Amino acid sequence: MKWDQEIDALGLLCPLPVLKARKRLLAMAPGQVLRLVASDPASILDVPHFCSQSGDTLIDSHDDGDARVFFIRKGQPKA
Repeated sequence: MKWDQEIDALGLLCPLPVLKARKRLLAMAPGQVLRLVASDPASILDVPHFCSQSGDTLIDSHDDGDARVFFIRKGQPKA
């Protein structure tokens, strides 16, 4: 999958992976894709929840060794 920006959150614990993703997504254009790599076990719950609350779209996630890789599409700004 193609992405526009990437965050390596390996070794960071909750809530840091989501906070870093939020900050980066705020600076991205709608439709761009962020690749987030996280090793925090809670990220499997935190990232989808964040996306449902933020209006961004989790388009894919999968395991890659000891990490979890998330692809998040930046949503439209809320009116």
